[in-house]
Amino acid sequence: MATYLYRIGRWAFRRRRLVGGVWLGVLLLAVVAAAVAPAGEEEELSMPGTESQKAFDLLDERFPQGNAQGAEARLVFRAPDGQRVTATENRAAVEDTLGSLDGGGQVASATDPYETGAVSEDGTIAYSTITYTVGALDLTEATKGALEDAADRGRDTGLTVEIGGSALEAEEEPGGTTEIVGVLVAAVVLVLTLGSLAAAGLSLLTALLGVVIAFGLVTALAVPLGLTSTVAILALMLGLAVGIDYALFITSRFHDERARGSAPEEAAGRAVGTAGSAVVFAGATVLIALTGLGVVGIPELTRMGLGGAGAVALAVLVALTLTPALFGFFGRRVLPRALRKAGRTAGARPHAVPATAGARPHAVPATAGRPGLATRWARFVLRRPIAVLVTAVLGLGAVAAPVLSLELGLPGDESKSVQTTQRRAYDLLSEGFGPGFNGPLTVVVDTAESVDPRAATDLVVKTVRDVDGIASVGDPVLSKAGDTALLTVVPETAPNSGETKDLVYALRDAVPEAGADTGAGVFVTGRTALNIDISEAMADALLPYLTIVIGLAVLLLLVVFRSVLVPVKAALGFLLSVGAAFGVLVAVFQWGWAADLLGIEQTGPVMSLMPILVIGIVFGLAMDYEVFLLTRMREAYVHGASPGEAIVNGFRHSGRVVAAAAIIMISVFAGFVGMSSPTIQTMGLGLASAVAFDAFVVRMAITPAVLALLGHRAWWLPRILNRVLPDVDIEGEALSRRDPASATRPDAAVPPLPAGRRP
Repeated sequence: MATYLYRIGRWAFRRRRLVGGVWLGVLLLAVVAAAVAPAGEEEELSMPGTESQKAFDLLDERFPQGNAQGAEARLVFRAPDGQRVTATENRAAVEDTLGSLDGGGQVASATDPYETGAVSEDGTIAYSTITYTVGALDLTEATKGALEDAADRGRDTGLTVEIGGSALEAEEEPGGTTEIVGVLVAAVVLVLTLGSLAAAGLSLLTALLGVVIAFGLVTALAVPLGLTSTVAILALMLGLAVGIDYALFITSRFHDERARGSAPEEAAGRAVGTAGSAVVFAGATVLIALTGLGVVGIPELTRMGLGGAGAVALAVLVALTLTPALFGFFGRRVLPRALRKAGRTAGARPHAVPATAGARPHAVPATAGRPGLATRWARFVLRRPIAVLVTAVLGLGAVAAPVLSLELGLPGDESKSVQTTQRRAYDLLSEGFGPGFNGPLTVVVDTAESVDPRAATDLVVKTVRDVDGIASVGDPVLSKAGDTALLTVVPETAPNSGETKDLVYALRDAVPEAGADTGAGVFVTGRTALNIDISEAMADALLPYLTIVIGLAVLLLLVVFRSVLVPVKAALGFLLSVGAAFGVLVAVFQWGWAADLLGIEQTGPVMSLMPILVIGIVFGLAMDYEVFLLTRMREAYVHGASPGEAIVNGFRHSGRVVAAAAIIMISVFAGFVGMSSPTIQTMGLGLASAVAFDAFVVRMAITPAVLALLGHRAWWLPRILNRVLPDVDIEGEALSRRDPASATRPDAAVPPLPAGRRP
């Protein structure tokens, strides 16, 4: 592989105008396709195969005019202090407000609270339910504007009017101040790491080009593939993070080769052949993790995984082809100042930098006895591997402890800021009608096969009313054909409480028996029940998902590093880092620690999709650092270095770059914490913290400590596997054979450890 990628790198360098033109053409096509494509329709979250989804599908079939998953709004009215909404003047104001909604193109119905009894016992609060013919994210701005105008009309009369329900849910738009700050931090880190504004700009340029192409393709394919705004944001997040990192690794290796005296074209080929090989396999682990999300069975999660995988694949292609092409366009400007100065001092011809014996890339030749921070850290770990290992493992375990209190759910109006009308409506309804009113359950009775549909429905109603924890049961609503009845059941407790979850289980245990006695099918559904079903599906799919993804990735790393213990160590280290990340999510989103500092205004259960989504994304990214760091270690080891010297060599060459890449990725992910969507906030914080733990604790501390304790055993591979496994040559051994002198260059030598400290 190294030889093949080496040829690609040299070809892209020589044909840089062609490569640049092709990518520019792809960019223009993606932008044009996105501009002319019809707007995609956002789909409601669904869970095929669950009882809730079966009931929704049945309602869509039997109540076509009702659109079971259509948008719904609640106009909540509260009388001024000391008054009642039933007073003549206030009643007239309520009816006038509702009358302004009549005739709306997407409005299916608007109930009269005085006719339906939707007035609180003390007469101070009332509500009207407005149903729509389409889903929440398909409502037009005119329809939403009419709803808000109606609320303002009621407020002008002195009433408190708030809007609840799903009608005001907005599509999350990418872009914002915090994301820009994250990119600026990444730019600063790139300049400090690469020592050149041009090199930093190169990495950002390639990443942004890949992101724009990916975003354009997601937008263009939104309608045929059903891609949503969340898919686009995930593609943006992942494409930006890995795109910068992949370009950084190849550019850093290019600097190394130029410092050794290689000509520009040769250096570009070797950078792509070595660091590019690591990019390919790192990207492959991310692709495995993201495409594996399809095993869960949630269509939206599958689309998110495929969208993110597409963005990562584009980032790999851009890094392997456009990055070496830009080396040719930028010329000497892409080199650090120290290398440019060395070239001028030696009177070198343009684009050539002479090798300086013992020189480190990215800096003026080091003074003997003054190794870099990464080298000093590696030597410290080699001296005290047990202490470092125990401290790191116990520290991650302590951070992960809150995960024992993890609660999953889907955020509703209760998770929004108290500054929003949705949250204020939620609070008013809880005050007037009880906490369970905001999370009603729907019991669907299918009497198509029943001999006596009325008797079957009455028996189900009686059974439901006998279940503990129910505040009220509405009268049955029959379909036009009379073969389906639905009941609205209001729990006594809040939607995301454990008691409500227990109530759903109790209903599902009780009502099927009643239905079986009469030949009726009975289902319990509603948003609250769907949330519970999705949480259960996540828990059930977690182990199969981990088995498939980690198993495939371990096999891939087995091929890459030709070692049994290194892939196993990588997988176990990942579990520690992701556990700590979940601990952070619980502490912040459930317990409220530092929530104000991060701009998170409301605590509650962690989004149900987050655990498996964070695991899928972070596993692939974690393997990036494993591949980049250990590739240099194995490269030194196969060239004859001792295990300890190989560890030091890996950190000397890759430690600083891996740390910079992690900081960049953390900055990009953390920038999404500032978005208004709880889903994106949770994803941003979870990914940022997981990358921080994995890069700086697992890969920088636990990995060298474990390798130091294992010694030569770390790189052991049974003979039978050695014969069977393909040799992918990720270390670039074939390139060394092409140029034997490269293995003996001064920069390739591994500095020995101090006497008496060799592992």
